[in-house]
Amino acid sequence: MLVATTMQDVAARAGVSVKTVSNVVNDHPHVSATTRDRVLSAIDSLGYRMNTSARSLRRGRTGMLGLALPSLSLPYFAELADAMIAAADRQGQVLLIEQTGAERAREIDALRSVRRSMTDGLIFSPLALGQQDEHLLQPEAPLVLLGERIFTDRFSHVTMRNREAARAATSHLIARGRRRIAVVGVHPDEVVGTAALRLHGYEDALAEAGIRADPALYGEAGPWYRPDGVRAMNRILDSGAKPDAVFGMNDTLAIGALHVLQSRGYRVPEDVAVIGFDGIEETQYSAPTLSTVHIQRDEIAATAVQLLQQTIADPGSQPRLIDVGFQIESRASTDLPVLAPSSAGSSPPAEQHI
Repeated sequence: MLVATTMQDVAARAGVSVKTVSNVVNDHPHVSATTRDRVLSAIDSLGYRMNTSARSLRRGRTGMLGLALPSLSLPYFAELADAMIAAADRQGQVLLIEQTGAERAREIDALRSVRRSMTDGLIFSPLALGQQDEHLLQPEAPLVLLGERIFTDRFSHVTMRNREAARAATSHLIARGRRRIAVVGVHPDEVVGTAALRLHGYEDALAEAGIRADPALYGEAGPWYRPDGVRAMNRILDSGAKPDAVFGMNDTLAIGALHVLQSRGYRVPEDVAVIGFDGIEETQYSAPTLSTVHIQRDEIAATAVQLLQQTIADPGSQPRLIDVGFQIESRASTDLPVLAPSSAGSSPPAEQHI
């Protein structure tokens, strides 16, 4: 018969009092780093699981956090949700996930519905709502924002350097001699949002290199799924444009574009180089493997959960805006294969790490 590990067992293993173990698992600040590490090591080795239900009842909390995302069918959001679940679990929290479908009514419902009472706070990634809807965010409800649709100094926010990263991705292609670079995923009427920021970054890189932007190379795509990348790439090629590279505003669009290029007989990267954005796992297994802007989803998840818990514990705490870094993952879709050994002492150019 299995016997559950107790807090007393952890205290004995770590050589501390039960009160000290309690302080560590409840994240009290007045515990030395050495003691905290010793207790956490004992928790890991013994497989101790704290009784979150009892703890939550004592605090008047549910022990559950909410996460509202547009769609789990997009690999980026699916992988982000997975990272969020792991981050919440490390803090002894349960994560409830809600898909909004990027629909305005459902995003408002995620903010206002009675389901909010089931959780202690919400991590919210809107796509349909915009800056004009900032007033819908309820100040009394703990909230952390993701993405680029709504910015406010009333709530903590975790975002990424979209414009800077898109510029780096386009510059990656330019550095490999590409001049006619198509961009797939354009939202023509968007002023604020991910698509607008990534398009600005693409245009920044062209301008810096003295390359004139060509509207014939702009591939519009409403949603950012693989079929949308296929349709956008087909429209570009059918127009008679002859790109020598493609920047997909996310990896799924880039994979759709890659499929079209190969089905039409283009060699990648010899004829057309392709780079995506987000660093989803699938990019490591495409053929050829897809170069991408890698975003640290684990960092986004851990930061968002930490900020939300801080807000729950101290509603008067100062909101923070966190920009998560990126790096270019250079793979076979942009790098020509080496046909002969390079001369001694030579090395490929270093990639940008931010």
